[in-house]
Amino acid sequence: MRASRLISLVLLLQSRGTMTAAELARELEVSDRTVYRDVLALSAAGIPVYADRGRRGGYRLMDGYRTRLTGLSRAEAEALFLAGLDGPAGQLGLADVAASARLKVIAALPPGLRDAAARTGRRFHLDVPGWFADAEPPPLLAALAGAAWEDRTVRLRYRRREEVVRTVEPYGLVLKAGVWYLVGRVEGGYRTYRVDRVVAADPDGGTFARDDAFDLPAFWAETAAEFVESLLAESVTVRLSPTGLRALRFVAEPPAVRRAREAAGEPDGDGWVVTRLPVESLEVAFGQVLRLGPEVEVLDPPSLRARMAEAAGRLSVMYGPEGQR
Repeated sequence: MRASRLISLVLLLQSRGTMTAAELARELEVSDRTVYRDVLALSAAGIPVYADRGRRGGYRLMDGYRTRLTGLSRAEAEALFLAGLDGPAGQLGLADVAASARLKVIAALPPGLRDAAARTGRRFHLDVPGWFADAEPPPLLAALAGAAWEDRTVRLRYRRREEVVRTVEPYGLVLKAGVWYLVGRVEGGYRTYRVDRVVAADPDGGTFARDDAFDLPAFWAETAAEFVESLLAESVTVRLSPTGLRALRFVAEPPAVRRAREAAGEPDGDGWVVTRLPVESLEVAFGQVLRLGPEVEVLDPPSLRARMAEAAGRLSVMYGPEGQR
């Protein structure tokens, strides 16, 4: 484990130049103190790692030093081709570029590893769009990708309840469950737009300076979590059997399941618990609890309990002796 971390540290310095202990610690997921120890170990082993003092200082390799540790193992080479997402690259207008890069990587590999692409392709395939979804990319996806690559501002016409117009700095694109989203800065704040709802994206001739501190994956993770939480606007009181509590994760969103488990009271003699389940709406709640069948009892609100009773009555008639054909 430590040997792998030491190699990673050297490769980070080789590819990025000067890095502080804090930056190295963040990349390697260790403490600053561990970085200090690793640098001392590298120096003792003859690797020319130097520390530059001052506000802009950090660790760096001696000018001109190149490690010979950059050769790929078979597992690394196969993982590299597994990371090549041909479908999304094609939708972004990068199919030819990705194919060219793939050929160059294969040509650069040692003869014994040149079958890595074929081995990976025979074993793994990524089918991005969800079931029953349109596999065609949104018409303006490639144009927005080009603006994001070149840091060009665009005048965006976007379809919501009504059409709106915004001047957007396109920071990046995210593919989630087969749907493309644009993350852009608008009037100093970051917003998210579904690309298939973009009516027009016209360059306005301007460019923008990126905020280097902006982290697209972190922003998306936070935004997605907030979006799911915002949907859970209501809650219902239910009584769940042990089986129902375990099955809850198959019918409700993870945040709702987590909050329901946290709110659960002590089990009764039969192991049933009473809890509050966050839901998007009573209509959605009806479908969710109906899927749990006899493993759940709705206690509140009365309207949902009455609807469940009516559904149970119809099921009883359907499956009772009088319901048989």
